[in-house]
Amino acid sequence: MYECPNCGGNLKFDIPTQQLKCEHCLTLKDPYEVTKDRDAEESNVFDATIFTCPQCGGEILSTDTSAAEFCSFCGASTILDSRISRELRPTRIIPFQQTKDACKSAFIAHIKRSPFAPNDLKDEKHIESFRGIYMPYWSYNISQQGAVNLTAEKSYRRGNYLYTDRYALSGSIDAQYHNLSYDASSSFADNISEQIAPFDTKMQIDFAPSFLSGFYADTADVDSSIYENDARALANDASYKEIKRVPSFSGLSFKNSGPLDEMLGTKCPTPRRVMYPVWFMSYRKGDRIAYATVNGQTGKVAADIPVDTKKYIIACLIMAIPIFIFLNLFFTISPKITLICSMILAAATFFIYLSEIVKIYHRDKKDDDRGYLFQQTFNSSTDLGNQTKASKAPAMKKLPQGSGFEGGKTPVGIIGSLAAMIAAIFVCVWNPVSDIWYYGSTILIFLGILFTITGIIRKYNILTTRKLPQFERKGGDDNAF
Repeated sequence: MYECPNCGGNLKFDIPTQQLKCEHCLTLKDPYEVTKDRDAEESNVFDATIFTCPQCGGEILSTDTSAAEFCSFCGASTILDSRISRELRPTRIIPFQQTKDACKSAFIAHIKRSPFAPNDLKDEKHIESFRGIYMPYWSYNISQQGAVNLTAEKSYRRGNYLYTDRYALSGSIDAQYHNLSYDASSSFADNISEQIAPFDTKMQIDFAPSFLSGFYADTADVDSSIYENDARALANDASYKEIKRVPSFSGLSFKNSGPLDEMLGTKCPTPRRVMYPVWFMSYRKGDRIAYATVNGQTGKVAADIPVDTKKYIIACLIMAIPIFIFLNLFFTISPKITLICSMILAAATFFIYLSEIVKIYHRDKKDDDRGYLFQQTFNSSTDLGNQTKASKAPAMKKLPQGSGFEGGKTPVGIIGSLAAMIAAIFVCVWNPVSDIWYYGSTILIFLGILFTITGIIRKYNILTTRKLPQFERKGGDDNAF
């Protein structure tokens, strides 16, 4: 902890004043003027307390010595074991600008736009569990300088002939792209970090460990090379589009003669470690978690919001009444057409259900999170030397829990729409004289569709939540000296 020079109380970073504030005597101190004895010497590391959650293994760091009662990764309510570690020092930081009250207000406004959200997510005790965490990022600076040679062509028709003029374009470029940021934590999903972006990097200031006082921070465990090509591609595309917008080049079709990196002279120096502020809340239900994050600088919200099945069905039934009255008053539909329409709806729900299962499979494998995949590959390659011949046997791929295909079983939710389609086809082929068969089959089909829709909601809720994190890294020990 950082001691108050007046009363010895705990100094914590105060968002409204952007100063360190004593909890007891309310003394304000400049974060750059307050140091610990072991932090006083300027170096590329700083001391931090590492908290390790005994339930999920998640690790967060803090310079505050108070234990935490809430794990931000798995939502477990627990006292976290702590140890001292020396962490590689970020160069820059964006301090929290949004207070916890502002964060809660932004989340409440966001959740109000989701009428089918579970009541638990609107519960004050869950909203109160937001925690301020500094997330690690890699910050890339891209430069493009030197001569540029491009080729382009322009085609036009005169009479019966098609002419093509080819151009050799030459010039020079001097472009700079600063602070292209990508999250450096395998525990922070890429799609979440993208949703709360961007941060205003003009507000970055020099890092000091005292800014972390009263907050937590995740440890950086993703190599900077993972996102370097993304940063280069972003800069290359932006510069290339700008060149093509030059008025003199209007109507020209550019032809790449090689990689844009070489054509534009793109350089990417070693990226900097930075920390950005995020308000983080996890809502745990069973072995899955819904995350809510708020950009600690701008207040932008990104949240996993499951659907309450009862609320959804009640709303659908209420909406069905005016639709039924409208159709009954203004349209006359034959029994066979009604049956065919219901069969089409059954087929649609069938394919929607299957698509949800595929999405769940890829989400739980985290195919879209390169930071996580890098960490898993790193862990696998580290352990490769310890494998026995028996362990090298090919393993069966496991589908995610809750996808519906575990153990080769057919998903229950599919049965409703599948049975509905079979019933519709049977009645259409049979073509009975009495209309009651058509209407009776239509009612049964809609019951089957309702059953499948309920299954779709359950799968959607799996898709909007995430597996309980199981970390396979040492966190703070990775950077220990």
